[in-house]
Parts: sequence; structure tokens; C-alpha cells
Amino acid sequence: MFTGIIEDLGRVEEAIDTNGGRTMKFSSKFATELSVDDSVCVNGVCQTVIACDATSFTTQLVEETLRKTNFSQTKTGDKVNLERSLTFDQRLDGHVVQGHVDIVGEVLEVVEEESGWLYRVGFPDEYSDYIVGRGSITLNGISLTVAREEKTAFTVAIIPYTHEHTNMHQLQPGDSVNLEFDILGKYVLRYLKNREK
Repeated sequence: MFTGIIEDLGRVEEAIDTNGGRTMKFSSKFATELSVDDSVCVNGVCQTVIACDATSFTTQLVEETLRKTNFSQTKTGDKVNLERSLTFDQRLDGHVVQGHVDIVGEVLEVVEEESGWLYRVGFPDEYSDYIVGRGSITLNGISLTVAREEKTAFTVAIIPYTHEHTNMHQLQPGDSVNLEFDILGKYVLRYLKNREK
């Protein structure tokens, strides 16, 4: 489990295709604190550490992960948002994030304002019930609040700190982003749909 509060802006050091999957190596300032089998949220995707050293850690991605996330398009040199798993002695500053991507969205528009940025993100129509104005959304692992909602798009407002300390600053219209909808909302919708049967 994660909070969506990014700890580090890492970098893809290697991306090697292997038998339909992928092995990826990421640089991180907290690599020395990791162990094999630890969970790390990378761009919103929960991954298991299979190797680590003083400056980096390695994970393996299977076909299902590549199908459901934007990691099939991620390449060496790309910046990635990193967060270690939640421990019971820390505050939940963001919201409950599982690191289980629901859908890959697309950046439609980036508007720079005086005090920050507005990012408009599109997604498939069948997920429109999962977006709630002023509700939580995870975008590339970042816990954000929906500022505006549409049927197939939503807008988030990004403060300068988040813009600088995550990979939001490199996103442009047309880029894909990993989206995870709020887990509480997903359970409520499932419950209500089952009651209708």
C-alpha cells in the first residue's frame, strides 16, 4: 500500500525486453534502504525489487503489467516517480494507493497559470463513474485531487513543488499516464452494481 506522496524522482537506467516481459533498472536516492522482495511504486505501478545496489534497484514486468500500464512506452533516461510502501508508523498524507493501475490515460492539455499548472487528462468513457469532483485520483503514482470533471476527461491542478519534484514537468499533450481510481469509490460502485442485479 502507498500514499501517492512521491519520495524521489528516479531515472530509468535500463529497460531490457525479456521473453514478452521487461526487466527495468531505476536509479534512486533510497536504493541503499531497499532489499530484495520490497515493494516500490514506480509511476503508480507496484513493483517488486529483485536486485538492488547503492544507487539503483531492478524490477521485472510481465506481459499483463505492460498491457495495463504505460511501461511498454517507457525508455532509458525517462524520469519516474518513486515511493516506498507505507509503514504503520507513518502518516497517510495522500490517499490509499494500491499501485494497481486501472487504465492508461492521455494528457490532452497543459495550461500554465501564474501560480501553477492545469493538466487535462482523457480516459475511456466506461470509467466515467470513477471520477468525482474534488475526489482523489492517482496519476503516475501521484496522489491528486480532481479539480474539474467531464465525461471522458478530468483536470488536476499542480502546484510548483509537485511540478518540480515529480515527472509532471516532462508531460506534454499526447503522453500516456498511469491512472488508479480511488479504491473506496471502486468498492462502492461494485456494491451498488451488484445490488441492481
